[in-house]
Amino acid sequence: MADSLSEVTNSAGPVGAKEEILHECESIWKQLEEWQSKIMLLGTETLLPPDAKLSLLVLQWKALTADCHQWQARSPEVIATNRDVLLELGKEELQKVKNELEMMLSMVQSKNKLLDEALKREQQWYEEQKHIVDTFKKFEEEANTQAEQPSTEREFDELKNKILKLKACKKKLLRALGEFLDEHFPRPEIVENTEKKNSSAEPPVELITLKEILEILIKKLMSTPHDPYITIHESFWPPYIELLLRYGIALIHPEDASRMRLQAF
Repeated sequence: MADSLSEVTNSAGPVGAKEEILHECESIWKQLEEWQSKIMLLGTETLLPPDAKLSLLVLQWKALTADCHQWQARSPEVIATNRDVLLELGKEELQKVKNELEMMLSMVQSKNKLLDEALKREQQWYEEQKHIVDTFKKFEEEANTQAEQPSTEREFDELKNKILKLKACKKKLLRALGEFLDEHFPRPEIVENTEKKNSSAEPPVELITLKEILEILIKKLMSTPHDPYITIHESFWPPYIELLLRYGIALIHPEDASRMRLQAF
């Protein structure tokens, strides 16, 4: 039967490989059904006495045990001997193994990617924690150094010297600024008009210097910072007012053009 099946398969070629295996499986299944029917016929025999039944069961158990050992000792037989059939089966098995390996490779690559991202996050967190620890160590060393050196009196003297230097520098700057303003922005001269002089008996208003205007603005800003605006008086020379506004030194009140304030530098 196997030789005839092999001849049919050889003549059919690799196209009928699956049909040949199905045919052989059907034949094996028919044999199994025949054996099962024989076993069922044995079970329908007339009941025997208990002793004879027990002996028969023992004999059946021994026979089944011998068959079991025999089947375990047997090596699996190849269902088909056709090379084309075996080649097709081998190709299908290799393709199945290839698909499983590709799936496993994809899973491993995705897992490695997740692990790399987690590693990068952990390294970044480690660097941040290391930087924080180094900063705290530096602060601790500075605090310990300051605690070891009784430098309160020394720091007070240094601060006092700095204040004195700042005051001296302030006086120097104010003096230089005053000299500069007195030299380049003197008190304006009053030019009297003959017609106005004859028609009006009031004396002309005395104009003040640019330095005095700045002093008024500074005092107003320091004394009342919540309301630093001053009223533009007749004694303010208009060109000086225009100079302060043009260069952003002073600002006009947004709602009252007769008031101005010093720019908050």
